[in-house]
Amino acid sequence: MRLLGGVDIGGTKCAVSIGRETEAGIDILGKIGFPTPASPGETMERLGEAMAELIDRTGGEGPEAIGISCGGPLDSRAGFILSPPNLPGWDRIDCVTPLRDRFDAPVALQNDANACALAEWKWGAGRGMNHMIFLTFGTGLGAGLILNGRLYAGASDMAGEAGHIRVAPDGPVGYGKAGSFEGFCSGGGIARLARAEAEAAISRGQPPSFCPTLPSLDDITAKSVGEAAVQGDPLAVRLFETVGRKLGRGLAVLVDLLNPEAIVIGSIYARQRALLEPYALEELRKEALPLSLEACRIVPAALGESVGDYAGLSVALNALES
Repeated sequence: MRLLGGVDIGGTKCAVSIGRETEAGIDILGKIGFPTPASPGETMERLGEAMAELIDRTGGEGPEAIGISCGGPLDSRAGFILSPPNLPGWDRIDCVTPLRDRFDAPVALQNDANACALAEWKWGAGRGMNHMIFLTFGTGLGAGLILNGRLYAGASDMAGEAGHIRVAPDGPVGYGKAGSFEGFCSGGGIARLARAEAEAAISRGQPPSFCPTLPSLDDITAKSVGEAAVQGDPLAVRLFETVGRKLGRGLAVLVDLLNPEAIVIGSIYARQRALLEPYALEELRKEALPLSLEACRIVPAALGESVGDYAGLSVALNALES
């Protein structure tokens, strides 16, 4: 079975992995992670060293292909990273050629949402489907689109930027737009919404459990609000109802527009499904076309918190099979 290499480039950390295909999916044979170095050149050198170290650890066989997952924008065809907001200084950085030359193997690049979509399609909740959407629902909200049994990236690698869709006239800012899908349905968006609501509640003399005083506003996170909602804090529960309904409204747009078999949602949705799902599905049933909705399932990512570990490997496999 084929040996694959995976690379994940993030704003704070990077990871390199090697995996081998099996009949059941893929086995990750080894992984090395490290903080993202200060410069692109140093990062690419460290990634190459980590891949070489993994090859030595796992028997000396080089991967048949290497896949790179990185936040966009990027040019997947040219292999360039184009100034992502979480990677300052990475302006038109060629991340493909150094690895291709060093390991004499095909190297492919995809944005992280596309890479996670490929992973869930190949080995997770979308396995065997021809039409699937993956939503990140993490720090931000991005989408990867599997249409007609292929990854769809669009004319300039910008397909799937669902976070930019406006789902309310106003609201928390995400993707530079108030009231956007990302503004409500992301870790940063939930925290911003909670800070605004908590400040108003404190001024009324009704501080929520996740923020008892004004100086603690900056400590609010999506995680702390979720924990408070699980414990029954009324404001936290209402916040997650709002987020769930906006999630349902955004999902309805995707269901009506692309008619997928499934929308697979990662990160916060997978962790807080019990809080979000009832409101999301109620709103989705109100907004979506019945025939389209009947064909579509809304499910959490099967690869869970490990989806990022498989992302680069799935890009490598897709490069071999495309």
